[in-house]
Amino acid sequence: MRRLIGRREISPLELLDACIARIERLNPGLNAIAATDFERARAAAREAGSRVMQGAPLPLLHGLPLGVKDLQDTAGLLSTSGNVGMRHRVPAADTALVARLRASGAIVTAKTNVPDMGAGANTRNPVWGATGNPFDNRLNAGGSSGGSAAALAADLLPLCTGSDTGGSLRIPAALCGVVGLRPSPGLIANDHRALGWSALSVLGPMGRDVADTALLMEASVGAHPLDPISRDTPAGAFWPLPEVDPAGLRIGVVEDFGVCAVDTDIRETFRDRVARLGRLVHRCEPVDLGLSDDAHRAFDILRAEAFVAAYADVLRTAPDTLGPNVRANLEMATGFTLADRAWAHLEQTRIARRFAQALSQFDLIVAPVTPVSPFAWTELYATQVEGRTMRNYYEWLSLTYVVTLATAPALSLPCGVDGRGMPFGLQLIAPLNADVRLLAAAHALEQAFENDPALRRPRPDAERLAVPSPALKSIVTHPPGGDAGAAAWAVQNAV
Repeated sequence: MRRLIGRREISPLELLDACIARIERLNPGLNAIAATDFERARAAAREAGSRVMQGAPLPLLHGLPLGVKDLQDTAGLLSTSGNVGMRHRVPAADTALVARLRASGAIVTAKTNVPDMGAGANTRNPVWGATGNPFDNRLNAGGSSGGSAAALAADLLPLCTGSDTGGSLRIPAALCGVVGLRPSPGLIANDHRALGWSALSVLGPMGRDVADTALLMEASVGAHPLDPISRDTPAGAFWPLPEVDPAGLRIGVVEDFGVCAVDTDIRETFRDRVARLGRLVHRCEPVDLGLSDDAHRAFDILRAEAFVAAYADVLRTAPDTLGPNVRANLEMATGFTLADRAWAHLEQTRIARRFAQALSQFDLIVAPVTPVSPFAWTELYATQVEGRTMRNYYEWLSLTYVVTLATAPALSLPCGVDGRGMPFGLQLIAPLNADVRLLAAAHALEQAFENDPALRRPRPDAERLAVPSPALKSIVTHPPGGDAGAAAWAVQNAV
């Protein structure tokens, strides 16, 4: 699309109008889109078209419509985080990432749906409702970047942003059949992270394939004065990607990290994919990371710490606005001590070093992304996996949050469908700060997968989504805001 714009074969306005038409036709059956900004986007597209016709230099994302995850502030556009207490909130300024993408030529077109405050991996909230999976809208799209993943899978938008603490980029990408990258901490600046020095939560790109994801990553990276761990990245580091021969890749394989519950059918699908992958690469063999159940407790403590930093004031001033998932983390935090916090950081360091040692022997470690096939969006979370009752609303995400503890970059790569015919994703894990190598290897594997129908990226049936699904908005209790908020909602969510 970007090349077509640069060659004047399509105008930014034509591309935007095509995206808007598709959103209006398919989103009622998907509910991936929250607030929209169509009129301002059209004005930006006209300006972008004028710049093309003038022969002016064009930035990397010039004229490309962008979906922004509703946890990220957008100037003049509703940014609710799916929370009733923020249902009429319209920020005056963009978050640093959104500002950087606008400067790169992207046209902010819409916000994408999230769980309430981004807590959990089922995208549903009392403001916008639930997002259905593009392959079966009765099932969940994952989260917390579920709206972005579903919008990409249904071709509503070419690029979307996401974020990831325990798997929020990787899980919805896997369940919807697109690509989500959790980058190394500090590559993408986050000026709104409550704990400025924490590496637990990162912002990241999502795309329909690896090349699109790398393009968005190139436009996203760089230092910002309000993010103390952010750093500069050389221009051109992520785009274009270097070429990699998959036949030379050394792959370490781990099915459950020794500590994660995984349903039998997902294990069978993963083993089938590993067998097929083994025929494409130099070496593909099991790797033991030596993890224990301490990984779960360490994540509990570090996650609770982050939630206290972000929401303790809200708990004191407006507790009724907090959803059950956020409250669960805050309540958990009351049982932890300073000694627990110190222990958790020590355990995270041990885990990171075990991953680093293993990755010195391999180019990538490959694991499943999720332990279950998509379940009904009416179920808040997976309560049981492999016959085991989950301790809380996020333990079923342990395949991804174990990798979060390692601080390693990880990418969810579409890899056919599971035994129920739903998208299946491989989690590709690289050494810390080897993000370019990770994307390049993923791109090589993606191209090789195209030759095998069992491995290539699945595509949803768009016509099934063309039928509106009122049930997806059934948990909405009211429009976001009083008089002014309701008016803004009516205008910006007209679809």
